[in-house]
Amino acid sequence: MVRKPVLIPTLFLILLGCAAHLGAQVTYSAREGRTPLSVGFGVADFSDDWGVQNPRQIGLTLWIDWRLPHMPRQLQGLGLDIEGRDVNYATPSYIAGHRMTTGLGGPMYQWRRDRLIRPYAKYLIGFGNIDFPGPPGSCCYQQDTRVIFAPAAGADVRLVGRLSARGEYEYQFWHQIFGPHDLNPNGFTFGVVYDLGRIQQ
Repeated sequence: MVRKPVLIPTLFLILLGCAAHLGAQVTYSAREGRTPLSVGFGVADFSDDWGVQNPRQIGLTLWIDWRLPHMPRQLQGLGLDIEGRDVNYATPSYIAGHRMTTGLGGPMYQWRRDRLIRPYAKYLIGFGNIDFPGPPGSCCYQQDTRVIFAPAAGADVRLVGRLSARGEYEYQFWHQIFGPHDLNPNGFTFGVVYDLGRIQQ
């Protein structure tokens, strides 16, 4: 389980290198003006990875993406992603009080050659807080905070103007939160993203 967080960033860097090599063969005639920033909001459907029944909950997500300006052609699309998520809704009655909140950030690469569909991959690191029901009569240990790792991939699809729809899958690693095993919440998030930048031909 300890090797997984190292393996994912390695694969991310390999994919980034492949994308850079392929991108060198494409003529890119556009440049980006104004602020290279996108902001978005989405609704998440997450598996809690909790117990035998593996319940799902609904959450709210906020994205802020900043693309690094003035990058060489091979690295255009590289940036930073900041993400906040609160998984706190549609909680099954048998785990009343269960809640997972995360604040993450890390590198993101978006293939921006196509102006309609733009796939991306990212690897985030940050903090996660979990509230959980304790055993009957318990009054103390019902909350914990961990450093977590979260690889994710998705795509933005242009709707109109600077507004795009976003779909994303994320897999999280909460290390040794209950004994030697990791907790691995994961799920899909769907929402909209508004691009504050502007592509100029």
